[in-house]
Amino acid sequence: MYCKFTPKALFILLSPMFIFGCSQAGNSVDKETTHEVEVNKTIWPKLEVEVKQDAAIESKIVEILSTMTLAQKVAQMIQPEIRDITPEDMRKYGFGSYLNGGGAFPDNNKHATPQDWINLAEQMYQASIDDSLDGSTIPTMWGTDAVHGHNNVIGATLFPHNIGLGAANNPELLEKIAQVTATEVMVTGIDWVFAPTVATVRDDRRGRAYEGYSEDPDIVKNYASAIVHGLQGTVGKDFLGNDRVISTVKHFIGDGGTEGGVDQGNNIANEQTLFDIHAQGYLGGLTAGAQSVMASFNSWQGEKIHGNHYLLTTVLKEKMGFDGFVVGDWNGHGQVKGCSNESCPQSVNAGLDIFMVPTDAWKPLYENTIAQVNRGEISQARIDDAVSRILRVKLRAGLFEKPSPA
Repeated sequence: MYCKFTPKALFILLSPMFIFGCSQAGNSVDKETTHEVEVNKTIWPKLEVEVKQDAAIESKIVEILSTMTLAQKVAQMIQPEIRDITPEDMRKYGFGSYLNGGGAFPDNNKHATPQDWINLAEQMYQASIDDSLDGSTIPTMWGTDAVHGHNNVIGATLFPHNIGLGAANNPELLEKIAQVTATEVMVTGIDWVFAPTVATVRDDRRGRAYEGYSEDPDIVKNYASAIVHGLQGTVGKDFLGNDRVISTVKHFIGDGGTEGGVDQGNNIANEQTLFDIHAQGYLGGLTAGAQSVMASFNSWQGEKIHGNHYLLTTVLKEKMGFDGFVVGDWNGHGQVKGCSNESCPQSVNAGLDIFMVPTDAWKPLYENTIAQVNRGEISQARIDDAVSRILRVKLRAGLFEKPSPA
């Protein structure tokens, strides 16, 4: 590759966007991708992950699952947003998790103090383990986008955004940054971070290009491993200890390679290219032990990932051996053909384990999912698998034993 610059373009050298190198994106999509319907399971390796299954944890999953009602199980799969629920809702339904999206703060106050965040976390935690209404004592999890530090909380340490950190090409530095972020997230009562973003961005026109670390899949792979270790710790040393959080590699898969860089668009790469370019961050992050994967808004060869059984189940869970859970993105299930924000058995059947469902759509989604299991549209076995994965991560993270947020 070589680069040619006009005088007007020299300013690009001073721009963070230049970390993607002399962009080949305008040509790379055309040269590297073809529309291919056939799939090839031999492309995807069985990963030698650092986190092994523990017989005691697996036994505990079976024990807990045997005591749960269908309503309690589906509630574990529903993730509402803090603007849309109260601690009383948590007490009544026992959601498995909840989140704060961008622009969401305790009491809708963007100047909320760290203590305000702790107070809300404590209220939600205590409501989740209160069995007076829902009969469940399973602790909930709070997930947040701490993408360059705990950036929603005033006073937290902020780091350059991912596109800037990619320029350093320094995995050891990224692990330290992730560890600092984990500590600052943990002390505000939050258990789970929606990071790292491992998109291999191939077109600089993509509006979310700054969330990617590099167009080089090797850099993305190495960063993913380092960041997961920084957030979660290392097995045999400090894995998911008191100053660590659950990590999420996202967005599975191909969001950095959509046609024309269109956000939530269509990636038409053939399967080998999908693996070689867009899967390398998952090889790094999942091998390092990432416990959650977030499904992507984009499509692959015309099919929305949130409804793609081949990618979410056959590839990710069966071929690659991922035993954590798959969480959706912001009402991403509603984009699947035949679905809405309030109803999507297709996503569950495809392998989605947790619906990220902000707005008041969470209640009809919860009710519809229960009804769909009762009608046989979703199998009880698929529900049990999803909840087992959620419980596995909660048990590995020690959420049943850790002290409350306050």
